[in-house]
Amino acid sequence: MWPFRWMTHHKRGLRMWALSLLAASPKNGVEIINEIEALTRGWWRPSPGSVYPLLEQLGAEGLVTKRPDGRYELTPKAQEEIDWPGGLGRRPHSIDEMVTEVGAMVSYLEELAAQEKGALRAHAGRLDEIAHRLTRLKDR
Repeated sequence: MWPFRWMTHHKRGLRMWALSLLAASPKNGVEIINEIEALTRGWWRPSPGSVYPLLEQLGAEGLVTKRPDGRYELTPKAQEEIDWPGGLGRRPHSIDEMVTEVGAMVSYLEELAAQEKGALRAHAGRLDEIAHRLTRLKDR
């Protein structure tokens, strides 16, 4: 079943794959393509038409720089985003983005609770405290 999962999620996961591989060591586009193919055991080989525009976008966002040898490496800004508790991906920067992220987490918990009755019961105290803290923040 896992090969199907790789094939359906590859395009939106390319950003994470690239950042993760570059966190290990500087690489050029061909090396990124080859490593993803090797890691997925041949189930996915991203196209140059996906990888190189992504590298340009990451450069424009200040997350990677291209070295004189043609390899890309992470910038300190990218390392900061990787170290963010949510893992790889874009760290929320504005209040609006953070509120949206909290809303998404609540939606996830709602769906989890609907599927698995009592799944959150053991965490009721912590959830109440979080709700109380959010209410206090709103009233400031």
